[in-house]
Amino acid sequence: MKITDELIDELAQLARLELASEEKEGLKADLGRMINFVEKLNEVNTDGVEPLLHISPRMNVLREDEVLGSISQEEALRNAPAKNEAFFLVPKVIKK
Repeated sequence: MKITDELIDELAQLARLELASEEKEGLKADLGRMINFVEKLNEVNTDGVEPLLHISPRMNVLREDEVLGSISQEEALRNAPAKNEAFFLVPKVIKK
């Protein structure tokens, strides 16, 4: 794949970046190295290699749910700058 100034400009525009000319040259070099690396990976013979779906043979290893202690409602509201009974009062952010 040929990396041109137009390609770099298009990628920069898509990423909403403004690049100086020296940054574009550096990016062209970096992108070229990345593409060369991926092309080398495509050359590797993977015939007979099983796809690796999980790093470990164990599947769905989850811990048991445990109910742990928590702070009370009063403790949670104690340092609130504004509250109304059991609720935090916050400034309105959506206008009608």
